[in-house]
Amino acid sequence: MLNWLWLLPVLAGLFVFASRKRRQALRAFIDAGLLERIGNSVSPVRRRWKTALLLASLVFLIIAMARPGWNPKAQTVERRGRDVVFLLDVSRSMLAEDLAPNRMERAKLAIGDAVEKLEGDRVGLVVFAGTAVVKCPLTLDYGFFRMMLEEVSTDSIARGGTLIGDALRRVLDDVFDDQLKEFKDVILITDGEDHDSFPVEAAKTAGERGVRLLAIGLGDENEGRRIPLTDENGRKTFLKYEGQEVWTKLDGDTLREMVNATPGGQYLNVATGTIDLGDVYQRLIASAEKRDLESKTIKSYDERFQLFLGVALALLCGEMFISERLRKSPTA
Repeated sequence: MLNWLWLLPVLAGLFVFASRKRRQALRAFIDAGLLERIGNSVSPVRRRWKTALLLASLVFLIIAMARPGWNPKAQTVERRGRDVVFLLDVSRSMLAEDLAPNRMERAKLAIGDAVEKLEGDRVGLVVFAGTAVVKCPLTLDYGFFRMMLEEVSTDSIARGGTLIGDALRRVLDDVFDDQLKEFKDVILITDGEDHDSFPVEAAKTAGERGVRLLAIGLGDENEGRRIPLTDENGRKTFLKYEGQEVWTKLDGDTLREMVNATPGGQYLNVATGTIDLGDVYQRLIASAEKRDLESKTIKSYDERFQLFLGVALALLCGEMFISERLRKSPTA
């Protein structure tokens, strides 16, 4: 902010330049004798005082913007939290509309609700279908996380299918570290339809590493729904395989086996209803034991920008009350 002080010589030069141009204009258009009489009605001294007060007020305003302070005090700041990874299914089955507007959009809304409740926890995002991709590594930058979440769609993964086991192993290998076997959570959001990726075995590996799995099951577990597709002309059709329409159903049994293989794991069956993932976070994660993630000592100061701001306002008021015009003395 103090770099703005370089404006002062520029402004001072502009005032001087304006004053000279004003005199030249008067000399060009007004008779010399009349110019002297007009000049007597304006006080150059008062005009200079107004300019000086204006520039001085700007100095104090810039200093106030720099937030001056004194009386430094050492303060230790500690950050505690958990590592939370959202593992989101982006396969085409997540386009089923048994949840409005569809399973995918409902999952993204639920994740957004949870992020609003985060309390110092690091958060990551991994999406999967036939393969898994780390969209956001563990971070405290919740704004960046939301931006990455907004971009997620069924086009985020080129390869079709649903390999939950491979996705969970990707989280364990590429996102979490092995320094501590605690304070780690994976929130899996899927319809549970796996294509032979051994998800239960992957969950057992996660449990051995101290990772807790919370599984959110989306979709109808009994009847299921068709998978809608929209072509370039906006016409709606349904996904077919070998001439038959594909119906997708929630595989809750697999998800139950997975969470039971991790310490404190929980399965939440949303089915075709609603879920407040923010409330789930508050109950199961925010209240859980946390580790010390960071500790550092900083200096805090007693801020006194108000003093400089007050002086700036007082100088501006003084400048407003000074008139450039001279009062004419009464004549007999």
